Amino acid sequence: MKRTSRDIRTANRYEVLRQIIAQSPTSRQTLAAATGLSVATVATLVGELLDLRMITEVGFEDSAGGRPRGLVAVNASGGALIGVDMAETYVRVELFDLGLNVLARAVEDMRPGESRPEQAVGQVAAAVGAVVAQAGIEGARVLGVGVSVPGQVDRATGIAEYAPNWDWHDVPLLDLLAEYIAYPLHLDNPLRASAVAELWFGAARGREDAVVVNLGTGVGAGLVLGGGLYRGVSNSAGEWGHTTLVLDGRLCHCGNHGCVETYVGAPGIMLNLRELGPRSPLLHPEDQTATIDALALGVAAGDPVAVKVVRDTARYLGAGIADLVNVYNPEVVVLSSWVAKKLGAPLLDEVREAVRRHALRRPFAATEIVLSPVPTDPVCLGAATFALEGALQAVGQRSPKRTTPARSRTAPPS
Repeated sequence: MKRTSRDIRTANRYEVLRQIIAQSPTSRQTLAAATGLSVATVATLVGELLDLRMITEVGFEDSAGGRPRGLVAVNASGGALIGVDMAETYVRVELFDLGLNVLARAVEDMRPGESRPEQAVGQVAAAVGAVVAQAGIEGARVLGVGVSVPGQVDRATGIAEYAPNWDWHDVPLLDLLAEYIAYPLHLDNPLRASAVAELWFGAARGREDAVVVNLGTGVGAGLVLGGGLYRGVSNSAGEWGHTTLVLDGRLCHCGNHGCVETYVGAPGIMLNLRELGPRSPLLHPEDQTATIDALALGVAAGDPVAVKVVRDTARYLGAGIADLVNVYNPEVVVLSSWVAKKLGAPLLDEVREAVRRHALRRPFAATEIVLSPVPTDPVCLGAATFALEGALQAVGQRSPKRTTPARSRTAPPS
C-alpha cells in the first residue's frame, strides 16, 4: 500500500515519541541519531509533540565544547492509554500513563462456555470502567484503548475475522465494544502486541530481527524484522501455532491435524500430562491455569512426572522454534505470555537444548533464546502502544475514517 506524506510524518512522530518514552530525558541530537532523521526534522516533530503536551522540556545537558543541548522527556501526566488483553481464559486490562507506567489493572476470568462475543464484550467493558475508576482520572484524558484478541483480525474495520479457540467468525468486535466504551478503539492480536512490547521495553529493544513466541492457551509468533513490526500482507503474519508439527497428529481447533499449538499450548500440555499420567494429581482437567501451576511446582520439587512433561513439551517447542530460527535467522527468540512465565527457567533450559539439536549450526549460534523480561502483561503493554499510535494518527485529521458511529469512538463518557 502506497504511503502518503501524512503516513510518513505520523510514523516519524510515533518513532520520535517512542524513543523519548524509552530513554527520557534525551536531546534532539540524540533522537536524530537514534531515528536516522535529520536534526531539523526531529526538532519539528518535537515541537509538535510539545504542542500536544505529550512531552515537556526538562533543562539542558552540556555538550563537548558547544552550546548546551535542550532535553525533553515524556509528559507522563499528559494523557492515559488503556491496553486490553482478551485471552481464552481471562480478560486483563491495564491503564498506563504516557510513560507507559501501569496506573491500574483489572482481571476478569473467562470460564469455559462464557466466550460468546457479547459475554466477552461485557467483561472488557466492566474491566475498562474499573481501571478508569481505580486511577481516578477524567475520561477526557484517555487517548484510546488498544484491544488484543486472539486469532486473525482486520485492524481497519475492527473485525475479529477468525478466533479458532472460540469459534469466532467475522465478529464486529469494535462495533460491539463501542456500545459500551466511548474512547477511541484500536484492534490487533496478541502476537503483534507482544512483539511491540518487547521492541519498546523488552528483549527485542535495539534489535533488528526478533521472534516473540507467545505461549498461552493459543500459540503464535510475533515478528520483528528490520527493526520494525512485521504484519504480512493481510495482517496475518506469525500464525506459527497453526503450522504442522506432527503429520496426522492431534486435531486442532483450526480444523487441521498436528499443529504446533496442539502440543505446546496450555491444552496441549495438559494432553501431554494426561497421556503420561492419566490419574496424576498434577492434572486439573477443567483448569488450565491450575494445571500449569501444578507442573511448575512439581518441577521445582523434582516430581518425575512434571519434569518429563515439561521436557516433552520443550522437545516439541524446540523443534518448532528451530524452524523459526532457520527461516528468520533472528538475533533473539523471546518466550512470552503466561505459560512461559509460569514454567520459567526449567522450560527455557530444555527449549534451548532442543533448538540446538534441531536448528542449523550457524543461525543457532547467532540467536539468543530468552524469557520475556517485560514486568507487566506484555499484551496489555503492546495494545496500549496501538492506542498511542492511533492517537498520533488522529492529530491534524478533521474527519478521521470511521467504521462505527461517530458517537462511539470519540466522545468521552460522562
